[in-house]
Amino acid sequence: VRFRSSMADEVEDEESPQLRKYRRGDKLKDLGRIWDRKLRGNLANSEARRERAAERSAKLETFLEDEPGFLEPEGLERTCKFSQSEIRDSVDVASAQKHFELKLDQLGPYKMSYTRNGRHLLIGGKKGHMATMDWMEKRLGAEFHVGETIKDVKYLHNETMFAVAQKKYVYVYDNTGTELHCLRRQRRVHLLDFLPYHFLLVTASEDGWLRYQDTSTGALVTQYRTKKGRSDCMVHNPHNAITLLGQHNGVVSMWSPNSGAPLVQMLCHRGPVRSMAVDKEGLYAATSGLDGSMKVWDLRTYQLLYQYRRQKPAQCLHFSQRGLLAAGIGNYVNVWKDVCREKQTLPYLSHHLGRSAVEQLEFCPFEDVVGVGHGSGFVSLLVPGAGEPNYDAFELNPNQTKKQR
Repeated sequence: VRFRSSMADEVEDEESPQLRKYRRGDKLKDLGRIWDRKLRGNLANSEARRERAAERSAKLETFLEDEPGFLEPEGLERTCKFSQSEIRDSVDVASAQKHFELKLDQLGPYKMSYTRNGRHLLIGGKKGHMATMDWMEKRLGAEFHVGETIKDVKYLHNETMFAVAQKKYVYVYDNTGTELHCLRRQRRVHLLDFLPYHFLLVTASEDGWLRYQDTSTGALVTQYRTKKGRSDCMVHNPHNAITLLGQHNGVVSMWSPNSGAPLVQMLCHRGPVRSMAVDKEGLYAATSGLDGSMKVWDLRTYQLLYQYRRQKPAQCLHFSQRGLLAAGIGNYVNVWKDVCREKQTLPYLSHHLGRSAVEQLEFCPFEDVVGVGHGSGFVSLLVPGAGEPNYDAFELNPNQTKKQR
């Protein structure tokens, strides 16, 4: 599709704010000083591709249908004082139905995972209860009991397969609850992660092993001994697929399957690292430690940006697609806005779970919803402005059919 209009001419202007919005950094300068002709040509071609991509994104911005919106307080109001019932009564009927709660107080606490398109939900109780569902239509997919302890759950490339870290091994099930594989080389695993663009299942075991398993062929790609003991948290950078491990000595180490040693080691806390989160663009990271601090880091310079002190450490952190940061602190769920731009004094939203402590939380992709697994079940909370309103249906489509899958 070619655009030939005055609007396109304005977008192509270097001073256009639309073009600056989609550029990743400044242009490379003084390419003529590079003596290597091959390197100079590769850098010039790469810069030209980046510029064309920014121009096309800026041209198509006017065709986006939806815009993100946040809560706007009036007068002396504070958004952190708004309750879920008030938000539910103020939004439309379709959005109000996205707030629901599953009371499962017998087999918790519960781990949870969303699919990449945000359509399906997976929950797993510590005492063996498993369930999958299309949470938008409230339709149960599969429900069964594995008969042993569940340590972590994770959806793979789509809703047809998911991995479960059980007492001794890692098992892979399909969407009907049928056991497909038992990964016997994955022993005593307590943390799971999945790299969607590499089809790699990443596991961290209690004895300090980090393993990469290819889910397309079933082969064990590589395994490394971290020599740091048990890791309390694991997350990957969505931009470059680098795995981050939080160690008991306060160090966050970054790993790649191509290197047997950590690429980077950062001393983030004076005590064990409890949880971590990386934003969608891979520029910022948030960490929480047992020393009671929550810190925001710049991953480009590995420098500390902002620090927050809390009476209790955050058990889990997660960034939304729009840059909101959710933190589970005891039986409270706090959502922070613009934590990577400036230091905040009050959270954007806050919710109290009663007597149940937060076990895991995760923002639902393309929805203004954060899912929270806790000791008494699961709850879906409304967070206006959290999800990306416009999606690329060729990559992730929340309304996909079986043929499109």
